[in-house]
Amino acid sequence: MEAKHSKEFGIKGKVLNYACQTYHLSRPSKVGAVMELIRLCKPKSFDDWEQWYFANAHTATKDNILITKGTLRELGERLFSKITEIVKPQWLEVFDTLTEQDCIDYVYNLTINRTYDGYIREKSVVYDGLAKIFPSLVFEESSPELDHSGDVDFVAKVGNYSIGFQIKPTTVNSNFAGYSLTERMKGSFKHFTEKYGGKVFIVCSVKGEIANKEVVEDIKDEIKRLKDKK
Repeated sequence: MEAKHSKEFGIKGKVLNYACQTYHLSRPSKVGAVMELIRLCKPKSFDDWEQWYFANAHTATKDNILITKGTLRELGERLFSKITEIVKPQWLEVFDTLTEQDCIDYVYNLTINRTYDGYIREKSVVYDGLAKIFPSLVFEESSPELDHSGDVDFVAKVGNYSIGFQIKPTTVNSNFAGYSLTERMKGSFKHFTEKYGGKVFIVCSVKGEIANKEVVEDIKDEIKRLKDKK
């Protein structure tokens, strides 16, 4: 496997990621649909990808502006400005006013309230969404073995095979195309396919409804593939 090219930012990465996501500086409207672009490129090396990106990447806006190294530099400058002028003062205020009770309430809410909300949201996406689109499938909550790492939430039988589903809670403005799997998740999904024959699909949920609607066609294709499999 080729060595990683991604730079590590240590604990700074948490701040950089927070600010970048909060101020939408990595959206397709700013840097293009990068995962779609790299799949079109099919690079054989990092240099292939870098050169192809700057020759072909455009902002996903009406202006459809070609992205240059200067564009990314400007986004980096804007990121620094947002962190120093807005994020840092806000966080310093939080540190000054944070109480022990806030921490106690946060842990309780994370463990009890958000877990329940997530469970209800998952059931709504599956039983009010997927089950109505695919009435021939019987959806079941995954076994503890499959769900222990949160990678497969539901399974559905297709003949002698099974397909898996991970329900991912998202916000309305999330960049679904930009979602990337961790190495652990890739391994988990691969193991599922090897054992049960079908793929695992990530279904993005917004307010209990399917957000990445294009996944429906992918699921249809997989069902057909498994039904045709001998």
